[in-house]
Amino acid sequence: MDNSARFTPRLPNTAPSCELRSTVVRKILALRGPNLWARETVLECKVEFPELTDYVANWRSWLFSWLPALEPQLSETSVVPQADSLAALLQVITLHLQSRSDLQVSFGKVMPTGQPLTYRIITQFDEEVVARAAFELARRLIDAALFGQTMDVNAALTELCELAQEVCLGPSTRAMVDAARLRGIPVHRLTEGSLVQLGWGAKQKKILAAATSQTSAIAEDIVQDKDFTRRMLNEIGLPVPQGRPVKNAEDAWAAANEIGLPVVVKPLDGNQGRGVALNLYTREQISTAYAAAREESRSVIVEQFAEGEDYRVLVIGRELIAASRRYPAHVIGDGEHTIQELVAEKNRDPRRAADHAAALSRIRIDAVALAVLAEQGVTPESVPEKDRMILIRRNANLSTGGTAVDCTAEVHPTICAAAVEAAQMVGLDICGIDMIAPDITQPLSPRNGVIIELNARPGLRMHLYPSEGEARPVGKAVIDTMFAPDCRGRIPIVAVTGVNGKTTTTRFIAHLLSQNQWCVGMTSTDGVFVGSRMIDTGDCSGPKSARSILSYPLCEAAVLETARGGILREGLAFDHCDVAVVTNIGAGDHLGINDINTPEQLAEVKQCIVAAVSAEGSAVLNAADPLVVKMAETYPRKTIFFALDGENTVIVLHRIKGERAIFVRDGSIVRATGPSEDIFMPLSEVPLTHGGRIGFQVENTLAAVAAAWALGIDDELIRQGARSFVPSLDQNAGRFNVLDLKGITVIVDYGHNVDALRALLDGLRQFENKRRIVVYSSAGDRRDSDIIEQGRMISAEFDDAWLYEGDYVRGRESGEIMSLLAQGLENAVRTRRVESILGHLKAVDLALESAQPGDLVMIQADTADETVQYLKEKYGAQ
Repeated sequence: MDNSARFTPRLPNTAPSCELRSTVVRKILALRGPNLWARETVLECKVEFPELTDYVANWRSWLFSWLPALEPQLSETSVVPQADSLAALLQVITLHLQSRSDLQVSFGKVMPTGQPLTYRIITQFDEEVVARAAFELARRLIDAALFGQTMDVNAALTELCELAQEVCLGPSTRAMVDAARLRGIPVHRLTEGSLVQLGWGAKQKKILAAATSQTSAIAEDIVQDKDFTRRMLNEIGLPVPQGRPVKNAEDAWAAANEIGLPVVVKPLDGNQGRGVALNLYTREQISTAYAAAREESRSVIVEQFAEGEDYRVLVIGRELIAASRRYPAHVIGDGEHTIQELVAEKNRDPRRAADHAAALSRIRIDAVALAVLAEQGVTPESVPEKDRMILIRRNANLSTGGTAVDCTAEVHPTICAAAVEAAQMVGLDICGIDMIAPDITQPLSPRNGVIIELNARPGLRMHLYPSEGEARPVGKAVIDTMFAPDCRGRIPIVAVTGVNGKTTTTRFIAHLLSQNQWCVGMTSTDGVFVGSRMIDTGDCSGPKSARSILSYPLCEAAVLETARGGILREGLAFDHCDVAVVTNIGAGDHLGINDINTPEQLAEVKQCIVAAVSAEGSAVLNAADPLVVKMAETYPRKTIFFALDGENTVIVLHRIKGERAIFVRDGSIVRATGPSEDIFMPLSEVPLTHGGRIGFQVENTLAAVAAAWALGIDDELIRQGARSFVPSLDQNAGRFNVLDLKGITVIVDYGHNVDALRALLDGLRQFENKRRIVVYSSAGDRRDSDIIEQGRMISAEFDDAWLYEGDYVRGRESGEIMSLLAQGLENAVRTRRVESILGHLKAVDLALESAQPGDLVMIQADTADETVQYLKEKYGAQ
């Protein structure tokens, strides 16, 4: 950790009086997965900078004095503080402040917003809470420098470091997380503590500190009872000290005499060395030690004291992975400083912290330490002579300030075997074994080696950060016991995005994968499903819903509808997917929101799922949409292009390269790999396409079949799924459902933008009904021009138009959406009746009442689930 700013800042003697006009933070988003800006997790901070006319002339010197390590970068900053240079400075300082907290972050960038003096500042983060605090501190530092304000920078930096130590994963968990990531295993932190999910769905496992999903609760209970553990090991011939539980201080003294002095007094079920006293000879020592142990546990044990060096050996699985020789907390006298001062000097070591977040713990002079000092005839105020070792603790736990030296290579094979046998006896997959041995390089014997105790959830940091010697890959060893060599804890993931057709394609793919007898998790705009069970309702196409599927322990595959809002708000829920499907971009949708103003900008957001395709995965892309085709050029991946027309230029060129494509010829789905073609199945067997008449459903079918093909699903299972996916109200509600209500043809569809309506109208032209009625609305977050255009389009296709407003006015005034649609219907070519109704279901009722047998009524299902349920309950729709 860089400690270069841990000093009193050198501030100018005087500062001009400046009017304070600080930066204004408009929005901060934590993008917790791959996103528009990077593959890494980043903060996206939208900041408006003041237009400066009055500021401290030497403001950069103030920053130099506070952050001298950044002086080379700060020197490049313009003397005149412009908004763009201040934005870049804020980004650099935010990254730097995080690195001071030992967080490994490096990526950052600054992007304009199109608004005056306002920029997006993108900074990578490891821990979101720390990144937010670092950003706020960086902002305060810049403001303070610009306007000549004093600031206690040292205190602020200390507070930031302490926050990092509090919220970041500890060394043990971090080692396992890092090892998992190196294996390509997904990592998801579940709590603010150390509970972490490794892997997804049915392949997931969990860790909590140095415990895993495989750690036996029974084994943990066994080792909590030190006396029972000692007796178990004794029964299989492993060397353990004599001892027994005691009832009180007098009984402790009696046990000591039975066993023979010196003895050890410790809690029966303690940990981290708390309440343990060693090498006790006198009744007074034993009585005091009993009282200390009793504070840690209701039961106390007295054991024989073993002579020799103190060792901690670590067994993971069936192998001794690491061993350390431990030394108790101590200081070495110099003849000048007191013990208190020597301890303070040791605690200044940057490797030491107040808790277990650092390599070493700080040494504490508490009641136990005072007793140990008294036994040596000194107090904290004593000045020990030069080179005299003063023990602060007698036990060598790192948690009490001890140190450790790696000695893994020195351990004799017989001691290794005994350690593994002890761990197996109690059933621990990760076991820390405390041993005393005069010489660990020699064979185990009654005089060389005794097992003092076994520890569940042992601390790993002594092996990761030894005071001397080689660090051991203990995190990797844990992960290797949890996951087979060829397992990365992943389930197949298909991500689906686009402007139109996402939900149908998502449902269809999930149905196809279920033919493989997988338990499929699916997220979409109408809920979260595991198999046939709905576990959440509403629009669930964002990362939160996706994470719920990836955390569901029964899921064997996931199909995730991925909307642009979630990508912009949080990033993706996954680091990699096996298949990314992009249905289309076209003219775009929801433009003008969140600075996404053009189809090209929308495509940049949507292509995040293509960028997330794994090296072995595939992108399934619409060859008829130039913006989608471009994604394959931006992010070269194995690609399956789909299109209605097999002579599409993109597909022809793709096949020349030997790549895969899927298209329609002579009423059949054709799959091609290079020049080779396979007539897969006729569209007449695919109910979703209505015999191949509905073009946009044919495109959705091609995309779904291509995704299953990319995953290697058996061809016959794909055909079976395609035949059984029915466009009914139950299986694909609100997506071109064709109903017969007493001779009236009713079509229910969610088509909600210009491109969707155009495709829908093309489909309706396949029906022969003469008189046509439409029930239609649009969401309020579309541009006025888009809503007016939708009105114009329906004016040429329907005789009656029942315009309504439902729940999705999204900030518009009541009646405004209907008014805009009505503008489009002015001077209509065909429409003669236009009614404006408040309330979706009321509009449905009035339209159906006006219809006659033989008519066609198209209902735009703005709230698909509600519309479908209403038609079922009131009209008996099937």
